Amino acid sequence: MFMSVVRRHAALMTTATILTPAFTMPVTTAPAARPARFAGGVHGLPRLLLRVEGGLILAAAMLAHARLGGSWGTFALLFLLPDLSMLAYLVGPRAGAAAYNAAHSHIAPALLVAAAYTLGAPFLLLGAAIWAAHIGFDRMLGYGLKYGTAFGDTHLGRVGSPRP
Repeated sequence: MFMSVVRRHAALMTTATILTPAFTMPVTTAPAARPARFAGGVHGLPRLLLRVEGGLILAAAMLAHARLGGSWGTFALLFLLPDLSMLAYLVGPRAGAAAYNAAHSHIAPALLVAAAYTLGAPFLLLGAAIWAAHIGFDRMLGYGLKYGTAFGDTHLGRVGSPRP
């Protein structure tokens, strides 16, 4: 019995494996293959809930804009303004992700709301509502915050065609 374990161990060692008490793990020098779905993304029901949440944020922000008496022309004009942050991808994926995430996080619209109340400038509330609506719209479509690897790698999963 003991000799069969030794022979098995020797055979495994010659096939370039490492034995630990709990399991056998092959040794590889090549990088691991990228999974079909981006490993950093959310999948299943949580992904659906995050997308529904984005739609609800869009609806709430549009309702706030309407209740504040905002112009729908101004809404349409400014709605895609946060997407100008994508121009930073011309510098590279890390710079692009940083700029995109700064423009597509709810932190900035929340700070704009605080500034509106601090400065007594209600028009800033309209800007915050438009900005939050844009973020909600993107989340509803599955465009999440970006990782610095590529534009399509988001916290909600991979967007667009798969990378090679």
